[in-house]
Amino acid sequence: MVILLVIVAYFAVLLLIAWITGSKSSHNEAFFLGSRKSPWYIVAIGMIGSSLSGVTFVSVPGWVRQTDMTYMQMVFGFFFGYIVIAEILLPLYYRLQLTSIYTCLRNRIGLSGYKTGASFFILSKMTGAAARLYLVVLVLQTYVFDRWQIPFGVTAAASVFLVWLYTCRSGIKTIVWTDSLQAICLTAMLIMIIWQVKDKLGTDMHGMVRTITESPHFRLFEFKDWGSSQHFAKQFLSGIFITIVMTGLDQDMMQKNLSCRNLKDAKRNMYSYGFAFTPINFLFLCLGILLISAASQMHIELPASGDDILPMFCTSGVLGDATLLFFTVGIIAAAFSSADSALTALTTSFCVDILDIEKKEAAEARRTRMQVHLLMSVVFVMIILAFRAVNNRSVIDAIYRVASYTYGPLLGLFAFGLFTGRIPKDRLVPYICVAAPVTCFIIENIVSSSSGYKFGYEILMLNGAITFAGLRICSGKPPVNSNT
Repeated sequence: MVILLVIVAYFAVLLLIAWITGSKSSHNEAFFLGSRKSPWYIVAIGMIGSSLSGVTFVSVPGWVRQTDMTYMQMVFGFFFGYIVIAEILLPLYYRLQLTSIYTCLRNRIGLSGYKTGASFFILSKMTGAAARLYLVVLVLQTYVFDRWQIPFGVTAAASVFLVWLYTCRSGIKTIVWTDSLQAICLTAMLIMIIWQVKDKLGTDMHGMVRTITESPHFRLFEFKDWGSSQHFAKQFLSGIFITIVMTGLDQDMMQKNLSCRNLKDAKRNMYSYGFAFTPINFLFLCLGILLISAASQMHIELPASGDDILPMFCTSGVLGDATLLFFTVGIIAAAFSSADSALTALTTSFCVDILDIEKKEAAEARRTRMQVHLLMSVVFVMIILAFRAVNNRSVIDAIYRVASYTYGPLLGLFAFGLFTGRIPKDRLVPYICVAAPVTCFIIENIVSSSSGYKFGYEILMLNGAITFAGLRICSGKPPVNSNT
């Protein structure tokens, strides 16, 4: 009952923030761009919560058992990706005064390229965001709401309804504040859980640091095995390109940056967020080492799935009753800071890129936006229930794999638009963007069967390169004047 009261109080605070921020500004400019008045430091804090989804909160500590701390190699690459975004992409977006970042493809690539890029984003973000929310709803259902015999469908619908409720009026203007609160809650809960594990190990701060650094899992780098997906070069370069694509070319993440007052503030936000993202991921991995050490010390058998390690510790009473409360608040904060921004970004992209809402009268445009926002929420619930019907977590792994393919064409489209002056044949662009991931899938299977080499995230770079090459082959001579 205490947990339920905490959850109700938590969402009451979110709704209060939504009421305060949306009481005088429910128009589309506020929903899409926060009236371009968001404080950069609030945006930076909120972006941490959006990046660290509930899947991160549950999964990253468990990765330590299989891959040690080598995930940090990718995290180090993330920061260099943020530099590229701050110095190349953000100036472009601000110069063009964009609402949806895919609008810049219209002038450089053509109408079909513009619609294709937006469609790839909507497909990838819808499935990926719903999958992340599904895993969190599943964890909450299994470890919390099943105790009260609340059906899974009710939990899923109520979760999405609450997200819709506090985002429907002012969108980004509300989200930059609610996400910052949720990021603070997430980080605080992470630190509290680490502290609980430390106490359970019966050690002090110095002993905790020694436990982490002396663990065989405290291995940050892999330089020797080129065949390993954890090799430094693969992880580091993948981190750079994943950040460029999944942050810099993602309407969800860039919409918050575009709500800042000016380019200077947007850059401050990006660098601050990039710096903060590294130590937080490091703490998640350190928590994984501490959990493994605690299991060894207390002779606890760890679950087969790494995703179940943290939930098992937090819900079994091993770490004390307070830890379940910390875990529940932390996972809710992580899940909803990701889901709310995804829902708003999907609404924005569909309205601006597919429906051309900016050409409509203000009242009609607002009505359309609210209808689309509700429709996206309903689709979220339907996808979550579909995942539940299949009831196989490997399906989620497949969804994330598909998402890594769908971002490749976006990488190729933007790279072609930024680094060439050529114009491709507009009618061929959708075919090229579909052919690129299909070609990557064929190449991956041929290479795997013939050599045993397993592609990791580098498939994203190959995907983007094939898209770029296809656009180059079908493009004409550079125009005399370029709009970008």
